[in-house]
Amino acid sequence: MSANQSPAGKQPTATYDSAFLKACRREPVPHTPVWFMRQAGRSLPEYRKVREGIPMLESCMRPELVTEITLQPVRRHGVDAAIYFSDIVVPLKAIGIDLDIKPGVGPVVEKPIRTRADLAQLRDLTPDDVSYVTEAFGLLTAELGATPLIGFAGAPFTLASYLVEGGPSRNHEHTKALMYGDPQLWADLLDRLADITAAFLKVQIEAGASAVQLFDSWVGALSPADYRRSVMPASSKVFEAVAGYGVPRIHFGVGTGELLGLMGEAGADVVGVDWRVPMDEAARRVGPGKALQGNLDPALLFSTPQAVETKTREILDAAADLEGHIFNLGHGVLPDTDPDALTRLVEYVHTQTAR
Repeated sequence: MSANQSPAGKQPTATYDSAFLKACRREPVPHTPVWFMRQAGRSLPEYRKVREGIPMLESCMRPELVTEITLQPVRRHGVDAAIYFSDIVVPLKAIGIDLDIKPGVGPVVEKPIRTRADLAQLRDLTPDDVSYVTEAFGLLTAELGATPLIGFAGAPFTLASYLVEGGPSRNHEHTKALMYGDPQLWADLLDRLADITAAFLKVQIEAGASAVQLFDSWVGALSPADYRRSVMPASSKVFEAVAGYGVPRIHFGVGTGELLGLMGEAGADVVGVDWRVPMDEAARRVGPGKALQGNLDPALLFSTPQAVETKTREILDAAADLEGHIFNLGHGVLPDTDPDALTRLVEYVHTQTAR
């Protein structure tokens, strides 16, 4: 049964009437729903305790540990949705790519993909490759009850950037050199990554995800023309592949103010907005028919509670006329954030928007 649709003759799921899914569907909500990217992570002392001595990728493959970590911010902050604890490179690791997540650096790929022969590294992803994901979703949905669980994956461009660069990059020089210098190889690379990403999202949806978010963390490095020509076809393929499930599809990138309309056009039901563009202006750029998510600057949480409330009020006012609004940060929770600041923020948004 889809989390996004309630066909005649079928009983709605426990999460169907949640504030989060109502906002995704652009329906009236009892309050503006709140969740945070990276809400399960280093800002929580309980997270640091359970992850102690366990490498990141290994922690993503232990269903009981994933369940505990995913639930921690729901218990502590009272957020309106959980997001599955994982990493965007997990499906790449699952198909045999030689990579590791190095502390303080990020994902590092042993053999970057830069030639046609290198594409052979990218085989299809099967559910058996990520059986631990299916198991963890089963544990989580049983625990969460009426609280929606968001699945996620990295978008083809961002995954390609890691694979081509060999790790995180500030300028994406190898990525852009390939994109411009061999557009056919680039298109084939992104198409293959779109299939892998879609398969990974399907596993999550079939295991119980109420919504999915596609993270295109690095796509803000491109112009609108480059996005439309060289990225949008692959992102659209991912969204189309999971459209039949009826779950809300969220699309988010950093520094994507100039791309917001195109990101919605790619097939998202909800467009994530970082802190650089006000919500009312983002709505103008995206156009009608989409909900929006965002967009408090994560660094503001290091300021005073009064400053956080003032800025949050500005965001809520700017979002007042939106068809659907999910409150979130404009990027992930920063590691040194005071957890109590997040708890206060959830309570403030809920109180200010109670209807």
